[in-house]
Amino acid sequence: MSVTIDQVKCACSDCVCIVSVDKGVKREGRIYCGEACADHHKTGAGCEHAGCTCHG
Repeated sequence: MSVTIDQVKCACSDCVCIVSVDKGVKREGRIYCGEACADHHKTGAGCEHAGCTCHG
């Protein structure tokens, strides 16, 4: 039996977003919902997804 994972939680610890493995931003072996999270919120910007208030 095998299991295929197609969605994961964004690798940003403060983020609540679920992201498609195929469409996520891949950095350092981790999957993020967008560039802001993948860049560890260097500019202070959040991911801007509805309902998520992450800023790193």
